[in-house]
Amino acid sequence: MASRALYSPRHPMLKKRDGFEDILEERRRSSDLRYALRCYTPTLYKGLVPCKASMLKSIVLQSDHLQYVIKQVSSESGDRTECVAEEASLILDEMAHRLQLSTVRFFAFMLNKAFKRLFRSVCVNEEGIQRLQQAVQEHPVVLLPSHRSYMDFLMMSYLLYMYDLPLPVIAAGMDFMSMKFVGEMLRMSGAFFIRRSFGGDKLYWAVFSEYVKTMLRNGYAPIEFFLEGTRSRTCKSLTPKTGLLNIVMEPFFKGELFDVNLVPVSISYERILEESLYARELLGIPKPKESTSGLLKARRVLSEDYGSMYVYFGHPVSVRSLTEGKITRSQYNLLPRYDTCNQPRSECFALKAYIIHTKHLNFLPTAEDYFGVRPRQSEDHRECGDMTIAMLQSRLLLIKRGGVPLPMPRSSSSQQRRTTSVYGQGDLRITVRASPSNASPRAPHSSNDVYNCFNFLRNMFSNEFILCPGDSVQDFEEACYLLMKRGVLQVSEHEIVMSASGHSTLAFLSSVLDPFLQGYQVVSRYLCEETNENLTEKEFIPAVRNFALKLILAGRLKCYEALSSDLQKNALAAFLRLKGVRKVKVGDQVTLKVNKIAVNSLEDTLGKSDVISYQNSWCSSMAMFEIAI
Repeated sequence: MASRALYSPRHPMLKKRDGFEDILEERRRSSDLRYALRCYTPTLYKGLVPCKASMLKSIVLQSDHLQYVIKQVSSESGDRTECVAEEASLILDEMAHRLQLSTVRFFAFMLNKAFKRLFRSVCVNEEGIQRLQQAVQEHPVVLLPSHRSYMDFLMMSYLLYMYDLPLPVIAAGMDFMSMKFVGEMLRMSGAFFIRRSFGGDKLYWAVFSEYVKTMLRNGYAPIEFFLEGTRSRTCKSLTPKTGLLNIVMEPFFKGELFDVNLVPVSISYERILEESLYARELLGIPKPKESTSGLLKARRVLSEDYGSMYVYFGHPVSVRSLTEGKITRSQYNLLPRYDTCNQPRSECFALKAYIIHTKHLNFLPTAEDYFGVRPRQSEDHRECGDMTIAMLQSRLLLIKRGGVPLPMPRSSSSQQRRTTSVYGQGDLRITVRASPSNASPRAPHSSNDVYNCFNFLRNMFSNEFILCPGDSVQDFEEACYLLMKRGVLQVSEHEIVMSASGHSTLAFLSSVLDPFLQGYQVVSRYLCEETNENLTEKEFIPAVRNFALKLILAGRLKCYEALSSDLQKNALAAFLRLKGVRKVKVGDQVTLKVNKIAVNSLEDTLGKSDVISYQNSWCSSMAMFEIAI
């Protein structure tokens, strides 16, 4: 069970975040052209002069590491070294950025106009900007923004230009290169393009890693990439991809850099520009290919109101301080620096997990910040602290799947339940920090029972939310502290009691988690009632979606989130992990074998909130779990 010591009010994780300032307020009163053409004199790392693209290419191609790999590839393939070197040069030409200030100024002018049309306000914590200004002068910087929209990387460059900070070099997918004119303009504003997958291509990996490490070692510009790897269609934080993180930390491990600063950045929206696209993708409709014509057609978004945007720059994380006493760097110097073969990796992966879980996520606003409500200028969105839950427009619910329109609820309460996972799931990080539903006020229940239920929820939903391994006790204690501080619960050593005034708070927070409970129950029912003996993983998602759609049309299910492919994939991963389902290879394909007894047991546990005898401990555990995520 949890330890007896609850969180102290002075605990650093619970301190109040620094405030936000609206950067558009001043922009609305000044000339866009004057802003774009203003004097731009960023303070650089150790006063270095920015490196030209041609010079950077020469440094990369002549590096010991790339030359070593070129000789390896030449020896393995039988091609001449000159031919392999030429291929490496072509890869670099395809990949590298060509930053030009004139293009940056053009984007500054256009984005200034666009942002003023799209958003009521763009709120930035200026204390975070000041920390970043100091960090870029001391050590090479890696920016790690959250990824919710294509707008993210545009906004990051816009902000750094506004505050006279060095413009970042941004890792982007090759999809943008197919966009006429736009792809090259992005390249000239700092983007470098990489393939989605190249794990087996030794030469491509060497060019890519050496390109990134060269920029980092020389401190020419901050490097920016999205740790989640792709945009989150549900606004939740996705499980981090650690490939690029490994590359940017390697120069430190090998003693080529004294330190590296990792700067987490949270970007949040009241309403996302791609909301219609995300809803369709979650229903199984393929993502359209990026194109210039598609971008021009999307200009109609400029006539809509997307509310406010929040950008929070977290505290820079020093890799040197983080690894002190945890990493023995001498082992990385036993071989030449250019030889990446047989390098020790176990501690490196442990470090990644530590950084990701203890630092990258802690900058995100907590329930402590957002339990209060701040007045707003419009009633178009339902208030919920500094961020709001935007309601999806009615047209999204008329998306047809197989020619059958989804039913339209009539009551206002069901109208609110129609808010899709595009927003509802994303706001869990803020609102999901407390949540029993129908528990009786003042009815005591055992701390052990609540903790056990909390652990079950933590295990079941570990694919839905990023949770620190082994931190269940700490998460539980933080949840208890926050709920107790708000007067929702009274917590003692052995008992947890809901206060008379806490019922409405817990009921609201329970309703936030309810779509996940219902969605997982739908998956479990399908596995027990409808699945066939030869069901493949590829067939699973469409089959579950059709099953959920039948339940909705029959009026037996009100939870539209059950149609989300994201939720269905995570549910399957949970049942595989908890031994309810296993994969069996039959011939050339992998089929899913269901242990119906185990799945039924898991479904029964998920349904405890409907059983009066379990309500107290179950609802309180939902509260603790929502606090934890």
